[in-house]
Amino acid sequence: MSANSRITRAYKNAKKLPLNEESKYVLFSDCHRGDNSFADDFAHNRKIYNYALSQYLTDGFTYIELGDGDELWENKFTTIFRANKDTYLLLKKFHENNQLHFIWGNHDMDYKNPKNVTKNLAYYYESSSGKEKELMPNVSFSEAIRLEDNQGKSIFLLHGHQADWFNYVFWRFSKFLVKVLWKPLQIIGVRDPTSPAQNFKELIKVEKHIEKWIRKNKNQMVITGHTHRPRFPKPDELPYFNDGSCVHPRCITGLEIENNQITLIKWYVITHKDGTMQIVRKVLEASQSISHYIG
Repeated sequence: MSANSRITRAYKNAKKLPLNEESKYVLFSDCHRGDNSFADDFAHNRKIYNYALSQYLTDGFTYIELGDGDELWENKFTTIFRANKDTYLLLKKFHENNQLHFIWGNHDMDYKNPKNVTKNLAYYYESSSGKEKELMPNVSFSEAIRLEDNQGKSIFLLHGHQADWFNYVFWRFSKFLVKVLWKPLQIIGVRDPTSPAQNFKELIKVEKHIEKWIRKNKNQMVITGHTHRPRFPKPDELPYFNDGSCVHPRCITGLEIENNQITLIKWYVITHKDGTMQIVRKVLEASQSISHYIG
């Protein structure tokens, strides 16, 4: 099956969510939540991520994670949860408010199987009480989501590895290579060549496949993750967006959708003259009307 066929299948089977003036969505991807080891790229941004999510929760946003949330290629979920319990309890609050939606990527493709979702995310063991507690029962993962307005026009959300033959078709082999070979080497600074985020040639290939699909499908607006490279086109350019990742060296990037506007943002830490530190939000690309891209 070609990249075009894989993307088309995801589009046709996508879960639909409403898109209107009241819609408030925040999109992050590629958190790669790990075990807090030296190979855990998420660890240095955990506080930034948690703070940003807490602000979006207070402001009434719905959180959509565009894949690779949990680093299941390198770790068992029990170790991931132990290192990131506060993060999952925050996600639990979104879930309780019906404001949480997950898309699976290649690094958490295990969640394509609902049994694995239930096993990992339905309950957790509370050591202080010695009892199991509810975490996110009945939470669901989708391959893709379409944010659809009342005229049937939509924003197509997916992880993006559908355009990456090796990391989609042979994801189990990729998982084996990462777990056995690249995780130990990552600790000493060797990059994983199977990842488009660390291989520029592969990144360009992935983006070209998605661009080709967009052109074939009447310039359908698409938002992905996977490559870790933020993209925010101008209104007269091909409507292909990327929310970046949560494992940049000193920040996390994402996309906000509010008041029928889309904005590329980042959250990072600043230091004041008195030595105090603060987590702040910065607009990377000014808000644009969604109608410019799906009109």
